[in-house]
Amino acid sequence: MTGKTDTHRRTFIQGASAALTTSLFTSNLKGANDRPRIAHIGMGRMGRSNLGMAMKQENVENVAVCDVYEPHLKQAVEMTQGTAKPVKDFREILADKSIDIVCISTPDHWHAYMTVEACKAGKDVYVEKPICVTVDEGTKMVQAARKYNRVVQAGTMQRSGVHFQKAVQIVKSGELGQVTFVRTWNYGLMTPEGIGAPADAEPPADLDWDMWLGPAPKRPFNANRFGVDPKAFSHFRWFWDYAGGMMTDWGVHWLDIVQMAFDEAMPSAITALGNKFRLTDNRDTPDTIQVTYEYPGFIATYENRYGNANSFMGKGGGILFHGDKATLFVDRSGFQLVPEKGVEGIVDREEKSSNNSNMAHWANFLDCVRTRQKPIADIETCQRSSTTCLLGNVALRSKLRVDWDSKRWTTMQPEARRFLSREDRKPWRISV
Repeated sequence: MTGKTDTHRRTFIQGASAALTTSLFTSNLKGANDRPRIAHIGMGRMGRSNLGMAMKQENVENVAVCDVYEPHLKQAVEMTQGTAKPVKDFREILADKSIDIVCISTPDHWHAYMTVEACKAGKDVYVEKPICVTVDEGTKMVQAARKYNRVVQAGTMQRSGVHFQKAVQIVKSGELGQVTFVRTWNYGLMTPEGIGAPADAEPPADLDWDMWLGPAPKRPFNANRFGVDPKAFSHFRWFWDYAGGMMTDWGVHWLDIVQMAFDEAMPSAITALGNKFRLTDNRDTPDTIQVTYEYPGFIATYENRYGNANSFMGKGGGILFHGDKATLFVDRSGFQLVPEKGVEGIVDREEKSSNNSNMAHWANFLDCVRTRQKPIADIETCQRSSTTCLLGNVALRSKLRVDWDSKRWTTMQPEARRFLSREDRKPWRISV
């Protein structure tokens, strides 16, 4: 398992061993009988979903909600029937020593800074996926979690799905035979207008646009960059300043499970092609993309398109593990195993999803907050999955075949390295 031995960990996560000699309980949480106090930052659609999951957990208090957009803040307060304190500046939450846990559901470009600062403030963290927008950010997040002895769970909740866990065990067991190819995808049909192309304008009076931008480059307000849509998850995902398109937004879910099935392996080479072939809106990210990853012993692909919704299994997205004995399909509804023709002893079978993976994911996180064990989607695990997806975008944007050196945690091609980090806008530069 390469994840246990990569020497980049010894290079970047300095001081972690020494820090482990200090008390594990640097926040107010003293023991298993205490009720952890949770604050939620980012109260859009995903943030309110996480708030709802946290409110259903036992023996916790959801004491504060934070957002720079007043309508979202009001909706979150209403969800708690007025019991959660509304906060507009997340730094107030980090400074509050009575808060044990921070849930970060902001746009992606805020994840790294807030996670590092929360760890420094002695708080455990639940942070949404993808954990970062650059490879360098992910490294700093892991470094902070280890240095300050924090439990940090990433929002790749499929790992807590029972049927996903069973599918992973089928791959590991060898029942599929030798797996040499894995396909992951998201397909859909969208009208050419897409999300439209609104002109830049003045931000609404109930939004702190400069604070929303935070570490991202200074830009005029644009309705699509902000992206709030009552019928969809926010459109900020389609702009390089804040996210990585479908490659990181959905690709991280599928490739995370692929890597889980292969002992958290990392790819050694990545190629990518993609462009805006169909949509005429003002998004940055491609509407059609195919990324190919070479792993030890197999090839994996991620594909996304908006010009055709037909798929192999009649599904809009999923994973296909192709072995010489059988093929395994898995998505959020369940899995299906199909034997190769002529192979005896393997039975075609299906299994439906049997648990709420979001609820289980939160339960796992809170259990680990109490026991101080690593959660199922520990920050370092999701760093690997997020990095894999980010490298797909690095290959796309650099127009290079990218060879990945997991020991040094960098690309073999120096010209690709400029996409591994970026300069954050002051005063939001990350310091571990």
